[in-house]
Amino acid sequence: MTTRRDLLQYSAAMAAALAGTSLGGGGSIRAFAQQRVTQADLLAFEPVGNVTLVHVTDIHAQLMPVYFREPTVNLGVGEAKGVPPHVTGKALLDAYKVPAGSPLAYALADVDFEALAKSYGRVGGLDRVATVIEAIRAARGDRVVLLDGGDTWQNSYTSLATKGQDMVDVMALLKPDAMTAHWEFTLGEERVKEIVDKLGFPFLCQNVRESEFQDEVFKASTMIERGGVKIAVIGQALPYTPIANPRWMIPNWTFGIREKELQAEVDKARAAGAGLVVLLSHNGFDVDRKLASRVKGIDVVLTAHTHDALPAPVKVGNTLLIASGSHGKFVSRLDLDVRDGAVRDYRYRLIPVLSDVITPHAGVAATIAQHRAPHEKMLGEVVGKTATTLYRRGNFNGTFDDVICDALLAERDAEIALSPGFRWGPTLLPGQNITREDVYNATAMTYPAAYRMSMTGGRLKEILEDVADNIFNPDPYLQQGGDMVRVGGLSYTIDVSKPIGGRIGDLALVRTGKPLAADKDYTVAGWASVNEGTEGPAIWDVVFDHLKKTPTVAPTGASTVKLSGA
Repeated sequence: MTTRRDLLQYSAAMAAALAGTSLGGGGSIRAFAQQRVTQADLLAFEPVGNVTLVHVTDIHAQLMPVYFREPTVNLGVGEAKGVPPHVTGKALLDAYKVPAGSPLAYALADVDFEALAKSYGRVGGLDRVATVIEAIRAARGDRVVLLDGGDTWQNSYTSLATKGQDMVDVMALLKPDAMTAHWEFTLGEERVKEIVDKLGFPFLCQNVRESEFQDEVFKASTMIERGGVKIAVIGQALPYTPIANPRWMIPNWTFGIREKELQAEVDKARAAGAGLVVLLSHNGFDVDRKLASRVKGIDVVLTAHTHDALPAPVKVGNTLLIASGSHGKFVSRLDLDVRDGAVRDYRYRLIPVLSDVITPHAGVAATIAQHRAPHEKMLGEVVGKTATTLYRRGNFNGTFDDVICDALLAERDAEIALSPGFRWGPTLLPGQNITREDVYNATAMTYPAAYRMSMTGGRLKEILEDVADNIFNPDPYLQQGGDMVRVGGLSYTIDVSKPIGGRIGDLALVRTGKPLAADKDYTVAGWASVNEGTEGPAIWDVVFDHLKKTPTVAPTGASTVKLSGA
């Protein structure tokens, strides 16, 4: 196979371009970024075979270019311990021989993030993504299949205001061949069906069933012919949607992995003449790794949900797993030589979408501008400033969530704050103004109420244990993705090697240093409760009120969580 060779060739080219370039000074890196890296460099690809799969996923309604910092900590447990994608920072770059300071290094890791961000600029923007896709189509003609892995229609202000229509309209211009879903379902059953009926391309979810009779709600698969090959694309929505998100929003649908039904769908596709079977999945990487070892006949899994970005496929038997990142930061291109019902060769490129390098697609840019125009002034209003990097990736802490927790503690008069371990939400650099849009990008959702309630110390431990098991259970099928709930005003220890009930210990109030008493009540504020009828102000308003009183924030990322057993 040619994947590792191509990666090494790309890395060698970037290393040569970096020769003589000092990584200690922002000016020299800026010169490299602005003068040497071109759109042609980013898109360069030696084609192979007769099929090209193009994959985008987890855009989270980010129409515009953003900064996005990858995690410092992404722990794997069980068989996933210490293997991609559970390798981060310098270890990840070393594992794939990615040169320090290169465009791919900037996109893949948190190493020297602030300096490289100032040099290379923002990433993503669907008008830039459209340019990349258009270029691939121009080069490969009728061999191209574009697939959207879901988490597309929600988590920005304009997507919230338009109930996802801004994203639907823009994605229609990119002309996907199919998509699957997760956060889309938080628009509610009625709105999802309304959009799907007019979508113009298949919305694939083989694992979503009508609750009473278990009838399929959406198409399970579609057959596409490209390059003389029949390609079966099977969709897999997030199996845990009614647990990770409010059940009351989708009361008539059930989910699940549905391994047996998936195998039947693969077998049916092969019987119908499929030469290539692709699983368009929103399971999360570790779930897909296990699934690929148990369901036979899948050639490629385009994975999503856990926001992992890997510069080479992970092979499980004969199945290739592709991880394409999030927020429009990457476009994956996978060329395949498919003959006699089997993949004979492949070549892969994880393309970093550097917004200052890639020319915006005029038509897509115009549609984006049209949707944003009524809100542009409000979204651009400055509400604060950050003295440190605000980010939201990592198993245990994120500085943007530190700001949210501080807001909950202050504005809701609470002793302890809980902020969900969402992975979506772009990054802000030190010294950057915080706009209303920045706050919405970290909080926009359809169940935003910031609750205030009493909880015992025992109940708080139960919650932390439950969330930890969703992330660190050694069986991937019992993981639901996401990161640990972020905490404010509370410290604890966690041993990820222990079973549920034994991972969390030493809970204490940060303000007093006193241990939490299991039978004592504490005032807790949080947001994004999955319980119907939760009352409280929208979380973005809580943050806005906090920033009025504390206009400059400077979280350092000093974690109140002590880790062991990793």
